[in-house]
Amino acid sequence: MRHVNDWRPSASLELIRLRASALAQIRAWFASHGALEVETPVLSAAAVTDVNLNSLTTRVSEGEYFLHTSPEYSMKRLLAAGSGDIYQICKVFRGGEIGRRHNPEFTMVEWYRLDWGIHQLMDEIESLLSRMASGRRELSAARRLSYRALCLEFAHLDPFDCTSAEICACLERASVPIPAGLDENFEALLDLLLASVIEPALPADTPVFVFDFPACQAALARIRDDRPPVAERFELFLGGMELANGFHELADPVEQSRRFAQDLKRREAAGLACPPVDQHLLAALEAGLPDCSGVAIGFDRLVMWLAGCDDIAQVMSFDFGRA
Repeated sequence: MRHVNDWRPSASLELIRLRASALAQIRAWFASHGALEVETPVLSAAAVTDVNLNSLTTRVSEGEYFLHTSPEYSMKRLLAAGSGDIYQICKVFRGGEIGRRHNPEFTMVEWYRLDWGIHQLMDEIESLLSRMASGRRELSAARRLSYRALCLEFAHLDPFDCTSAEICACLERASVPIPAGLDENFEALLDLLLASVIEPALPADTPVFVFDFPACQAALARIRDDRPPVAERFELFLGGMELANGFHELADPVEQSRRFAQDLKRREAAGLACPPVDQHLLAALEAGLPDCSGVAIGFDRLVMWLAGCDDIAQVMSFDFGRA
């Protein structure tokens, strides 16, 4: 809802100051932990192909451009050019995301570590969270669960050995509505199960890292040839919400191109726009992306947790309704 007659901020001055303090603390953390702060373009001639993301567009004299949903592609180009460990704090944009935990424009903290695996990155995130929570909020020791262990504990389902019908039955028992046409979409059902059944059951003050996702949910992560294969990807949940998403980054340009093409087929089948593929990223992968892991944290959600807020508008100077 737009507050057209209300010029005042959606956040209190106290929370605006907390936000500023948290930003300064993050920058100080990376300065003392050997990562270079970088800036990359917000506008791009290409966009993400992920079927779950909707890029916002704008027109300039050269034609239609896309507002980035993440700085990932540009940061990987810097990594391929020899930047070393890098981080960025920036505004990102995603269409169709409005709610208590979503705003079309939000702040992301994204960073990459060379020659690290995902568990080293989880170690660093846990240490950073502990530093930021100190004196502000109690934080329990983190739990780390494989995707399979998480689903078995909280949904009593093995995601590597169940059917779409079994997931639907679990959702129905939890009184979760299943959108029309989703009952045969196994990957989408897993997402719904995680968001609607498992996520709300997680402890509020215990960071929960979930790793080794099904290969069908690899996104931009490498796939490890286990039995069954798993994506070297993790997510962090805290305060009853997803806070971070990380990958052991895919460096194979052929596989990346295949995944882009697969995404576009899925978008077309769903009646979604099919944006141009980022050829700059593919060229950078051809040149050679160093072995690395990367993660993105939703900064606004982090401030929500630090402040004990339940609405993202409370930690933004002006949320979308007042923009």
